[in-house]
Amino acid sequence: MRRNLLLALTLLACHPGGLGPALPDAGEALDLLDIDLAELSRRMAAGSLDARTLTHAHLARIAALDDAGPHLNAIIERNPRALADADALDRERARGHIRGPLHGVPIVIKDNIDVRGLVNSAGSLALANHRPRADAELVTQLRAAGVVILGKANLSEWANLRSPRSTSGWSSRGGLTRNPHALDHNPCGSSSGTAVAVAAGLAVVGVGTETDGSILCPAAVQGLVGLKPTVGLVSQRGIIPISATQDSAGPIARNVRDAALLLSAMVDGDTDYSAGLRPDALRGRRIGVLRQAMGHDPAVDAVSERAYAALRAAGAELVDPVQIATWGQWDGPELELLLHEFKAGLNAYLADLDPNTPIHSLGELIAWNHAHARVVMPFFGQELLEQAQVRGDLASPIYLRARADARRLAWDEGLRPALELLHLDALVAPTTGTAWPTDLIHGDHFGGSGYSIAAVAGTPSLTVPMGHHRGLPLGLTFLGPANHEAELLALGYAFEQATHARTPPSFRATASP
Repeated sequence: MRRNLLLALTLLACHPGGLGPALPDAGEALDLLDIDLAELSRRMAAGSLDARTLTHAHLARIAALDDAGPHLNAIIERNPRALADADALDRERARGHIRGPLHGVPIVIKDNIDVRGLVNSAGSLALANHRPRADAELVTQLRAAGVVILGKANLSEWANLRSPRSTSGWSSRGGLTRNPHALDHNPCGSSSGTAVAVAAGLAVVGVGTETDGSILCPAAVQGLVGLKPTVGLVSQRGIIPISATQDSAGPIARNVRDAALLLSAMVDGDTDYSAGLRPDALRGRRIGVLRQAMGHDPAVDAVSERAYAALRAAGAELVDPVQIATWGQWDGPELELLLHEFKAGLNAYLADLDPNTPIHSLGELIAWNHAHARVVMPFFGQELLEQAQVRGDLASPIYLRARADARRLAWDEGLRPALELLHLDALVAPTTGTAWPTDLIHGDHFGGSGYSIAAVAGTPSLTVPMGHHRGLPLGLTFLGPANHEAELLALGYAFEQATHARTPPSFRATASP
């Protein structure tokens, strides 16, 4: 069932105590599952919509679908200043000051990014009272662009670096986030809440973070666009870290243009990543097909083949297949790198917290979890935290060798020769399989990945909806060299315009037979 703003209008009209003044006539109804930044800008410029009305409607939708209804559980904390912030932005607009395409747009931010006035916990009850003194640098950029922060989004606790048996989308502070395409299926992670909020129309766009798949996987299984930028393009200051080598915040949106506009605001506000988006951008481009990322599910492979056919029909020249000689060999070095860098980065972040915070180091976190195991570890343990704690520092020969090996296997002998020797503009692969039934006992059941090689290499990757199976969305990943976000977005936009493959969620109890 399509759920548009008419539902929200009904809820708002009878909301106890109200959320503000009555909404204007919704003769031109907003479909919060589909509305994009271009349409919002048009309506705000015409005076038929303002930031308060839009924020009001999203807060009501959160009440209807996140707190109640299907109980998506995507929002871990609301911003009590959201309406006041929207009012201030409306006053600016009335004075003729418009900050850009995100002026007055409601967004959500993952709960491992510092937002002044809100808790930043990485989903852990140990940090349930940690309120950062300042915004992360990317949040400062977004506020300057005029966004309305609706709140923080739930995530896989500690961004999924807690246990090899962890369940994506679950945190001890936020509980389990549910996939709006099939409520008993997993939303993937670790940016689970951000992706669910955007897919379900609880926010227009959202910010996630990724070390390896934490933006691309949840975006793909929600039928969304997700971009992991080149490591270092977006500031990591004010983000609870895993890996200085692999971490990056990035946009999650319902279409490529919105993702490009959000990335522009996250970076510096001066670079317009939407400027090169054209429907014919695939014409004459050489695209390599990574069949090594296939073979996990015949149904996923069939949808992928249709996506490749669409690329050809749009004018791309496909090089098929492309073989990566080092495929998958980076897995061991990557884990060693992550464990070392997580220990160093988390200790640095926690050491700077308020003295009243119960933990100030990884060792203290492990002890706190043991002391509160009943509520923190009811389903899975903290084996990865414990493995990280016994690692050495970043001068350790083991770490230095792992970092060098990971880079060599994923980039120097992996992506780089494939892109350069074959003169490719990008590589493509299925992002991952369909969402799986959530399993709190045994953990996740991933269906392969086309993004890990770029994650380890530190290079950008973009997922765009390519179809679905049993009503569960699937994404196509575009991979390219460092700092080629604009080129990947252009290719993804042309694919999106050729296929229109995104399907909004229908909030079913389970997947189609």
